[in-house]
Amino acid sequence: MALFVALGLAGSTALAAPGGTEQQAGSTVRVPARAMDAVAAMQPSWNLGNTLDAIPDETSWGNPKATRELFKTIRAQGFRSVRIPVTWSAHQSATAPYAVDDAYMNRVKQVVDWAQAENLYVVLNVHHDSWQWISKISTDHDNVLARFDALWTQISAAFRDEPRTLLFESVNEPSFEKATAAQKTQLMDELNTSFHKIVRASGGGNKGRLLVLTTQGGTPSQDLMDDLYTTIKSLNDRQLVATVHYYSWYPFSVNVAGGTHYDAAAQNDLNDAFARMRDTFVARGIPVYVGEYGLLGYPDHNHPSRVERGEALKYFEHFGYTARLVGVTTALWDPGTWAYLNRETQKWTDPALFAWIKSSWTTRSGTASFDKVFLEKKEPITAKDLTLNLNGTTFRGLWHGKTKLVEGRDYTLFERSRLVLTAGALTRLSGDREYGVNVTLEARFSRGLPWRIEVVTYDDPVLSNTTGKIDAFTIPTQYKGDSLATMEARYGDGSNAGQTDWTPYQEFNMAFSPDYPKGTIILTPDFLKALRDGEQVTLTFHFYSGTKLMYHVKKSGDSITGTAVKES
Repeated sequence: MALFVALGLAGSTALAAPGGTEQQAGSTVRVPARAMDAVAAMQPSWNLGNTLDAIPDETSWGNPKATRELFKTIRAQGFRSVRIPVTWSAHQSATAPYAVDDAYMNRVKQVVDWAQAENLYVVLNVHHDSWQWISKISTDHDNVLARFDALWTQISAAFRDEPRTLLFESVNEPSFEKATAAQKTQLMDELNTSFHKIVRASGGGNKGRLLVLTTQGGTPSQDLMDDLYTTIKSLNDRQLVATVHYYSWYPFSVNVAGGTHYDAAAQNDLNDAFARMRDTFVARGIPVYVGEYGLLGYPDHNHPSRVERGEALKYFEHFGYTARLVGVTTALWDPGTWAYLNRETQKWTDPALFAWIKSSWTTRSGTASFDKVFLEKKEPITAKDLTLNLNGTTFRGLWHGKTKLVEGRDYTLFERSRLVLTAGALTRLSGDREYGVNVTLEARFSRGLPWRIEVVTYDDPVLSNTTGKIDAFTIPTQYKGDSLATMEARYGDGSNAGQTDWTPYQEFNMAFSPDYPKGTIILTPDFLKALRDGEQVTLTFHFYSGTKLMYHVKKSGDSITGTAVKES
């Protein structure tokens, strides 16, 4: 995809940045006059998620209070801007005059100013209020709009004299209850337009502040982005930014409906979404801020990983490259300690994952068709192959630690991308062939990060018969080095079973979950409650080695019987 930056909106008049506005003490940021240049200078961006947007208070969702030291860390890690989501509902009166608590407003201002003092741009918004009370605007229009207007009137006044490094975002992922599609379009336009009018009328630095306008739900679909473009064009203001969110193709993002790999469907979904952003906004001179991105099911260090690691790395690599190609700024959604940055230690929970994200900001990395090679223990070792995804790089060789493997003896490369590991090398490297990862190799390329390849010894897992209750049912499982990818569930007539009835492939961690240390597969109460009483359900468990195992479960009241299906 090529990037074409056109002239600004036809007939629009640029609003100059407020002259003489002092920068935040200690800040050396000079904000470009053009919105496109300013938003480009904000790349990359990071979200202070689950903090000031937590309900009802800053620490309610498990994160510590934000500190200036946190923003110093974020700046040192290469980020140039932060999005600070704020939920105001617990600190704003629900009745006129809809006053915000002074103490809360001051706390928000303190956090915003700390970030700017560390030379970060800041995006400040109205966050979970969107579904708490703004969503009711279709049935309580006047009261909701009055509260929304009052909220932005107060925010605008409190931050009136802040430098242009502070941006305002109208509302996060808005949705509208009990409304037709046409009504939703009208309401979205009304909120964005009212937000714009209030901020601009408040004067001071707000006259030329960059304002971020969203689609319904933050969704990058063509119809909703067309609606947002219409709104932006009608406002005749060159200091406006379009925002959408992107969490990948849904089946891959949460591992449901068979979305176990970052396959062509997932890749095309990303390519199409960014092409729409380019064509609808960027090519017309309107900058795009992807205010949230990531995967909905990964990382989560408190639960079994529902997205396979190498497949997740492919997504982040592809995402960063495509964002650069199209010319949009992207903000990683970080919910806190259990995901990316540990707010207590201010260290990355998974430094290798962050290294891939960071690398994608500036270059491409090579990957492969998978990050594991499986060797069945009960069978003689044979040669194994992987397909390299060069991504514009050149393959430089295969390493085991500091030792470079020998081409021709240890591996062969066919047609630049088919990598074949020889039986001899695999035999030598797998050692005593204990179940699990025996050795990790690195495929290195002319640029970017190396691709890690785990050599795994396994045998077919074994499932055992068992009984239990709906609220506590687990299948005894000998994993034998393998790892669980997904689970299908069907009744005897072939129809789908479980709470996700639109697909036989149930959602990882929502319907089933592996417990590797305890040697079980957990079937969740929600999945079991959704089964029809007295009917046998056939489960098919898919493992990343390619092994498939069938298992029967039957619910009788609150009791569950599980039976392993023997191979015929």
